[in-house]
Amino acid sequence: MKSDLIEVAQEAGFQNPNEQGYYGSFGGAYIPEMLQRNVAELKESYLKIMAEESFQQEFQQLLRDYVGRPTPLFYAERLSEELGSNIYLKREDLCHTGAHKINNTIGQILLARRLGKTRIIAETGAGQHGVATATVCALKGMECIVYMGEKDIERQAPNVARMKLLGAKVVPALSGSKTLKDATNEAIRDWINNPIDTHYIIGSVVGPHPYPDLVARFQSVISQEIRTQLLEKTGSENPTHVVACVGGGSNAAGAFYHYLDELSVKLVAVEAAGHGVNSGMSAATTQLGKSGVLHGSKSLVMQTEDGQVVEPHSISAGLDYPGIGPLHANLFKSGRGTFLSATDDEALEAAFHISKIEGIIPALETAHAFAALPRMNLTPKDVVVVCLSGRGDKDLATYMKAMGL
Repeated sequence: MKSDLIEVAQEAGFQNPNEQGYYGSFGGAYIPEMLQRNVAELKESYLKIMAEESFQQEFQQLLRDYVGRPTPLFYAERLSEELGSNIYLKREDLCHTGAHKINNTIGQILLARRLGKTRIIAETGAGQHGVATATVCALKGMECIVYMGEKDIERQAPNVARMKLLGAKVVPALSGSKTLKDATNEAIRDWINNPIDTHYIIGSVVGPHPYPDLVARFQSVISQEIRTQLLEKTGSENPTHVVACVGGGSNAAGAFYHYLDELSVKLVAVEAAGHGVNSGMSAATTQLGKSGVLHGSKSLVMQTEDGQVVEPHSISAGLDYPGIGPLHANLFKSGRGTFLSATDDEALEAAFHISKIEGIIPALETAHAFAALPRMNLTPKDVVVVCLSGRGDKDLATYMKAMGL
């Protein structure tokens, strides 16, 4: 397998899609005719705009002065001692708004303004992307509509309040499982009806090309900082492992990005197993999915024999999605990435444990990544970076319920 990986990396690399937006056999743009103009405009413009000096200056200034970057790389001493290894936490929970999502929304709002858009739409599951989108729309004075599953509106009430406080209109998705998939469906319908003045800020590395690449590039600041910070702390830019939770996969894409073609670095993605991978209530896409098209791109999708999307389940709203980004689907299929999963109960247990031994209350999404660490057979020589993608304030009601409060 390793020789195959080297051959793939030498030929094309894992980092960038081809001109049609494919990572290996996954990606592309499967969209209705009404959206062809918007997606083509974005595809033709995004790399040119992102390369402009004025864009980069404004983007970097906002990341520094507004988002609070660089975020710390924290050596988790007690967790390291417990696991007999060296565990570093990339503190994306310390970003403005409480998660990594703001990195992407800052980039996309600047992109939208340069494309002359006046109205912003977004989808959200855990609410962090919705809050981040509402935040940048407030910052730049733009109209903001956020679609969110009715079920997620109930379980992520603090983030709904934050979005409304920031001036966004939150529209419930009432179809299907009333979660992230359905919110995405509603956002795409809105975009079809408003193709001229509206930019859709997709929150993960999903959707039609160029979104997976665009979002990964904006989130790549995470791994860019890890390299610099790790060199300072250990003398080497490269850890032995990078670990991140994966739903659609934006925090993982950001944490993996600058290591995708560094084959010595193991990339570990942790999905949501829900009640168990084979329980019928799971969101472990790489274990349960097969090749299919969802929300504009070809990837691995949880589906029935006749191609109907299977409703996912996770205690974590941000991982409650029946697909995975095409970049990650390619990492799985090629063997470049290692994909593990954690159940609802394992994630809760990990969240409580990290809170008590490190004084950091993680988001339920990130708790899945922590839950996988004891199963990784780590050694004292290993240097592991965990992307701590978000803080747990938004999940307090779930935590309180689990504690019987």
